[in-house]
Amino acid sequence: MFHPGTQKLIDCWTTARVDSTAPSRRDIDPANFAKLLPQVFILGRHGPGLYPFRLAGGFLNSVHGGGLNGKNGLRLWSVADRPKIQAALESIRRVAEPVVITTELTAEGMPAASMEVLLAPMAGPDGEVDRYLGLYQPTAPLQRNNDEVVEAMVMHSIHWADPAVAASPALRLATLDGRRIA
Repeated sequence: MFHPGTQKLIDCWTTARVDSTAPSRRDIDPANFAKLLPQVFILGRHGPGLYPFRLAGGFLNSVHGGGLNGKNGLRLWSVADRPKIQAALESIRRVAEPVVITTELTAEGMPAASMEVLLAPMAGPDGEVDRYLGLYQPTAPLQRNNDEVVEAMVMHSIHWADPAVAASPALRLATLDGRRIA
C-alpha cells in the first residue's frame, strides 16, 4: 500500500492510459491532482543517463534549494543509487508501468526523512516514452530547521505500482542455434 497522495497520482495516470501504453502528456489533466502540484515533477529523457527536469513543483525546489528545471534528475540521488534509478527509468519506459521508490532524504543538521518517489512514464507526440511524471510524497514529517538543502536521496526499495507486474515472470535470455533470444 502506498501513501494516499502517491495512490492518487497513480490512479490519475492509470485512468489516462489507453490499452497498455503510457499516456501522453496531453492526456494527463493536472486539475485531477491539483493539491499535489507542489510535489509533482516531470523529467524528460535525452538518452540513457540524461533525465532533465522539465517542470518541478515548489516543494521540490524548496527541498533541493532552488530551481531544478534543466538539471539532471539522476544527480539528486546518491552516487551508489544512480544506476538503479536509471535502470528503473529505462524499465518503466519499456513496460509502461509506474514504480514507487521508497527513499530517505539526508541533509546536514536535519533528521533523515522518509518519502515515496513515484515515477510514471508518459509518451511524447510520436508515441515513444520521452518523459516521466513524478511525485515526491513525504511519508513522515519533514523537519527542516534552517532551510537545509537535501544533499542526497538514498533509495531503500523500488516497487511496481501494479502488483501484477511484479508477479509476472522475469524475462530471461536463452540461446537458440547460437543466437540469444528472450
